[in-house]
Amino acid sequence: MKVILKADVKGSGKKGDILEVSDGYAKNFLLKKGLAEIATASGINEIQQKRTADAYHKAENIKALKDLAAKLNGTEAVVSIRTGENGRTFGSVTTAQVSSALADSGFDIDKKKIILKETIKNLGSYNAEVRLMEGVSAKITVKVIPA
Repeated sequence: MKVILKADVKGSGKKGDILEVSDGYAKNFLLKKGLAEIATASGINEIQQKRTADAYHKAENIKALKDLAAKLNGTEAVVSIRTGENGRTFGSVTTAQVSSALADSGFDIDKKKIILKETIKNLGSYNAEVRLMEGVSAKITVKVIPA
């Protein structure tokens, strides 16, 4: 019997999978517990259309992130930090401060996506990386100036 899974079933498949299972397993377990429905032509067509739409939306999202990475690449984020009389800083520059500086430049980047290669505790320019997703990243420069 062909069934379409409505939920993940351990050992059988994931939600949306079309499976060929024995009649007893389908009737006594999958259908009875509401984990699956009998595969009809319209149900199979609906699953295939949903998969196509999901693939399209994922591709559009990846394209948008790559465009953002291209625009963001080489951008300079200027962060001002309080310094003492000898030029020593109080504390260090955080990813939240870098995210705020990028927001001032027009880029809305989450602080969790910014990776500082080293702890920034002095004035000057430093390299950082913005990882938008797996395989899509941009290199930025963080310029630290006194407040």
